[in-house]
Formats: sequence, structure tokens, C-alpha cells
Amino acid sequence: MEIILISIAAFLTAILTFFSGFGLGTILMPLFAIFFPIDIAIALTGVVHFANNLFKVALVGKQADKKVLLRFGIPAVIASFLGAFLLLKITTLPSLFTYQLFQKEFLVTPVNLIIAILLVFFALFEILPRFQKISFGKDKLVLGGVLSGFFGGLTGIQGAIRSAFLIKSGLSKEAYIATGVVIACFIDFTRLSVYITRFSASSLHENLTLVISATLSAIVGAYIGMKLLKKITFRSIQTLVAIMLIIISIALAMGLI
Repeated sequence: MEIILISIAAFLTAILTFFSGFGLGTILMPLFAIFFPIDIAIALTGVVHFANNLFKVALVGKQADKKVLLRFGIPAVIASFLGAFLLLKITTLPSLFTYQLFQKEFLVTPVNLIIAILLVFFALFEILPRFQKISFGKDKLVLGGVLSGFFGGLTGIQGAIRSAFLIKSGLSKEAYIATGVVIACFIDFTRLSVYITRFSASSLHENLTLVISATLSAIVGAYIGMKLLKKITFRSIQTLVAIMLIIISIALAMGLI
């Protein structure tokens, strides 16, 4: 069941993320979290996200802006390492509290609560007009790289911040998409090098079918997204995504998942 659910989500959100520059990790991470511990969910999401971005680099990567890549990408790589390292540290912290609901005990852990708060923020970032109008000039690219990389390493969610900083950097639509994809690959590679220490504990080899299915679904979605680049807008889908994120965030904060 989880293979079908995650593969469908990967396919649909990969179409969306080709346009927006974000969305795949935002959706897949909470979905993986339904079936795996939160740190493992972030790691598995990183594998799918990285493979999908490599495919998109092959499609559009040559149009990336090299100056923006350096100013945004280098701080992002450094910060993503710090975020991923912090993730591994906070997952070892004891539970904040436990409670019972319907004769079942639930644990509320620091990492679940932190991720829940961040997910709510990114959900609001996507749907509220006030946040959607936020953008930053080229002089803030280094700051954008630090923020995007750090939260990418910590939560697997980086694209919303990256898009806010890149959208006003004077890039063409094609260069904006390509530059964002290459930067995402840098961040994914860095955080996966940290997450790899947890892959044995997560029995990654036992979930290869799931990871491969989600990756192939995302690649097909990205290809379709490229074909539809000039035809479709996704405002209503983004709103639905944000609502889903808030629901999942509440469940995470309550220890339900």
C-alpha cells in the first residue's frame, strides 16, 4: 500500500515541483514519515529527491546561471551539512512527554515537534499572499543559500526558501528552474553524505523497491512537467498541498505519526 501511495505522490508532486522549484520533498517527507521514523523518512526522501534532481539537471542543467550557483550554492552546501548533522543529534534526544488516546500511548519527541513547526511555516509560506510576495535581491543570495541549505539538511525541505531568494535574482524562467535544480542537487548530495550513517539502521536494502518506485515515478513526473512547462499553473494544487502539510504537521506534533 505504501508503495502505491508514495509513488503516486512522487509522480504528481514531481510535475508540480518542475514549475515551482519546490514541492517534492515537502510532500514526500511527511508521507514517508507515516511509515518510517522521522529521521529515516528524511533520509529516504533525500534519495528520491536527489535522483529526481539529477534527471532534471540532465534536462535543463546547462541553462543554470554560474554566478548565482556560486553565491547561493557554496553557502547552501556548508549549511546543509550543519543541518543534517543537527538532525542526527536531535533524534537521540528523549521524548518530551507521552499521553494516551483511545487506549494507545503516543510519544511526542523533540525532532517531531521541530519538524511539525517547520512544516506549518513552509505550508503557510506557500499559500498566504503575504508570504508569497516575499522576495529578495541578489545582495541576499548568500543568506538565502545558508537558510535553504540548513533547513534542507535538517528537514529535507529547502525549495520554498530557495525559490523566494532566486525568483527576484534577474534570471529567466529557464535559468531560474535550471539554477534551482543544480543547487538542490548540491544540497541533496551533501545531506545524503551525512544521512548515510543511518541507512544501515533503516534497513534501506529492505525498502529498495519502495525507493526505486518513488524515484521512477518522480522522474516520469518531471519529464511530463517539462512538456507542460508553458501550459499549466498550480495555484490550487499548492493550496491543497499546504492544507495537507498542516494536517500532517499536527499529527507529527501530537506523536500520531
